[in-house]
Amino acid sequence: MMMMMRRAFRHLARQQRRPLSHVPESAVYGGPRPQDVGAAAGAGAGAGAGATRRVTVTTLRGKHRRGEPITVVTAYDYPSAVHVDSAGIDVCLVGDSAAMVVHGHDTTLPISLDVMLEHCRAVARGATRPLLVGDLPFGCYESSSTRAVDSAVRVLKEGGMDAIKLEGGAPSRISAAKAIVEAGIAVMGHVGLTPQAISVLGGFRPQGKTVDSAVKVVETALALQEAGCFSVVLECVPAPVAAAATSALQIPTIGIGAGPFCSGQVLVYHDLLGMMQHPHHAKVTPKFCKQFGNVGHVINKALSEYKQEVETRSFPGPSHTPYKIAAADVDGFANALQKMGLDEAANAAAAAAENAEKDGELPENK
Repeated sequence: MMMMMRRAFRHLARQQRRPLSHVPESAVYGGPRPQDVGAAAGAGAGAGAGATRRVTVTTLRGKHRRGEPITVVTAYDYPSAVHVDSAGIDVCLVGDSAAMVVHGHDTTLPISLDVMLEHCRAVARGATRPLLVGDLPFGCYESSSTRAVDSAVRVLKEGGMDAIKLEGGAPSRISAAKAIVEAGIAVMGHVGLTPQAISVLGGFRPQGKTVDSAVKVVETALALQEAGCFSVVLECVPAPVAAAATSALQIPTIGIGAGPFCSGQVLVYHDLLGMMQHPHHAKVTPKFCKQFGNVGHVINKALSEYKQEVETRSFPGPSHTPYKIAAADVDGFANALQKMGLDEAANAAAAAAENAEKDGELPENK
């Protein structure tokens, strides 16, 4: 009986993996193909059989307890999420910094919850392994704890995230974090430089550089822990302040411009890859960011080569003109065009067929 049940479950699983009827055939598009995924994953500590296991809040607690650094990358769309997933990164944060990095704004303030949800959904489609955390953008949670909970629920239900992140440590923010946790949603806090508060801070300024400011960073982090946050981001604070906060807390700290003593680190996908080359992008790329690649140069070079090959008509060549028509059908097509009074079009088709035949493109007549 047990063997029959197992066979039935295996059959059901095979049926569930069967492609749906609305999925297009790959006659034209083959879909995205992984590039050196094995090499990238093999380079990380999470490579191997465990690399496919979904990261959860419990996973992060375990890493923190064992003293293992936590890796976080901020990404905003499907392609970047696929790369983050393939690299074995622990957490993918869908940040409101999309307002600056993707949409070209000077601050994070303009982005709305609806736009953030679009970014969240795109990332959720591309990253299946990391813990997914979505930012609550400015204006969607400050007015009341009830509104904060409603916005957080949308991030999980509509955005496909596993947790949310909110900025600041004012009493209203602490209350919002507590209410969201009590609603059953995991919350990541954020202290230090909180970009949504630049109106009060007077711009993008590091925090914790005086005794009072440093103490406030630690106190705020402790308050967020007390509210039930599973982790706290420390942004743009001196390393001794981050070290003190990390030591005082029982939850992981994620540093960004906060030195090496945090429980983990986060950088923005575009920044760490060196993707941004435009002067505006140079303006918003933070000083603390290490560029682990020079992808922007590669992109610019590829675009320039593409432009040149199109202008010189060397692209597309035979190898990139894959769709064929038999010689007999070309003749029939030309005759049909002539009957329509389109002599020039018929001549163009015949000339293209002759060139293709010289290149060995046209199939044999059947």
